[in-house]
Amino acid sequence: MSREVQKVAAEFLGTFWLVFAGCGAAVLATTAAPGDTGAQVAIGWLGVALAFGLAVTTGAYAFGHISGGHFNPAISLGLSVAGRLPWRELPVYVVSQLVGAVAGAAVLYGVASGRAGFDPTGGFATNGYADRSPEGYGLVAALLVEVVLTAVFVLVVLGTTGPKGAPGLAPLAIGLTLVVIHLISIPVTNTSVNPARSIAPALFAGPEALGQVWLFVVAPLVGGVIAALVHKSLLATSEERGDVRVERTAQRERVAGRA
Repeated sequence: MSREVQKVAAEFLGTFWLVFAGCGAAVLATTAAPGDTGAQVAIGWLGVALAFGLAVTTGAYAFGHISGGHFNPAISLGLSVAGRLPWRELPVYVVSQLVGAVAGAAVLYGVASGRAGFDPTGGFATNGYADRSPEGYGLVAALLVEVVLTAVFVLVVLGTTGPKGAPGLAPLAIGLTLVVIHLISIPVTNTSVNPARSIAPALFAGPEALGQVWLFVVAPLVGGVIAALVHKSLLATSEERGDVRVERTAQRERVAGRA
């Protein structure tokens, strides 16, 4: 199997797992249900945050050595802007992530619909603002928190996976960052920082969710670009700057060869 096909499979599977596990925890395990003793078994926002963080950590350990373990178009875009991912590979990564996310949401929908009274329009782990925000936060607050937190997330990815990072610990640092991000922003938007994670459940949740999904595509992508520019201008190591120059030289040579 070619390396390119392996990368597609890795991004598909990793994003599938992220959506199924993270959104699955939100959909299946946050509804309080009394047991024999009447105790509540819902995991709450902390449990959902941990589910997303653990999903991205385990996915990165499982598939990161193949594709880099992005599972997020905002991360892939940020890495391309930073010179870490060739631009020609970006569309393949994004499509693989979107298809994996939709597949994860579809399986989750199949499971969740087995419960009597299930109504995907009531949430289905979708992101939103105003009346679709968990705590009623408006558009500006949602836009701001998603841009800022995505930028932080991508900065952590760039820092921990760079030449001076500790490769064995990077998935753990990235996962813990995602946990903190969820703890901050679940009340505001239900936490996106990932266009694929937002688009997939919205497809199953009706027109109101789809009507707001634009923000959770635009804001994370903007945050990813901001992070890449900040990293390149302020934080990149000399090795990384050299890599960027080599990639630019290779691109110029390819263009010259076609002329």
